[in-house]
Amino acid sequence: MRIDETNSKIISQLRNGRKSFGEIAKKLSTTPNTIRGRVKKLISNGVLDITGVIDPGKMDNHFLAFVGVKLRNMNLVKKGEEFSKLKGVVSVGIVTGQFDLILIVLLNDDFGLLDFLTKEVSKIKDVYSTETFVVYKTFNLKVPYVL
Repeated sequence: MRIDETNSKIISQLRNGRKSFGEIAKKLSTTPNTIRGRVKKLISNGVLDITGVIDPGKMDNHFLAFVGVKLRNMNLVKKGEEFSKLKGVVSVGIVTGQFDLILIVLLNDDFGLLDFLTKEVSKIKDVYSTETFVVYKTFNLKVPYVL
């Protein structure tokens, strides 16, 4: 789907997901029905989700880790899909560089890094190695609560 200037502005306005279509329409000099129709189309095309997200740094006993994964084969899409279904996984990216995949993982005191690696990653075949980067602090990164 092509994202024109109006769609881009609507998405930008929805950074505050509680903003009404009427408020957005007023700001963009259009009608609430236009905004509603465009948002519906963006959602149905998988371009936009309006969801609640958290800042793990502001929640007691929660933290993020980025996990670089090297695979034994190049079936990247299939493996990415498998990793995306594991507990704690917020996002999976197929990347260039020394890793094949980068995972963003939400963890807490009840489901920590050791649990993720031994109970979840161990379910995936053909993992050659992993390298974990524990995130101390984030800026402008909020994630869905997946635990």
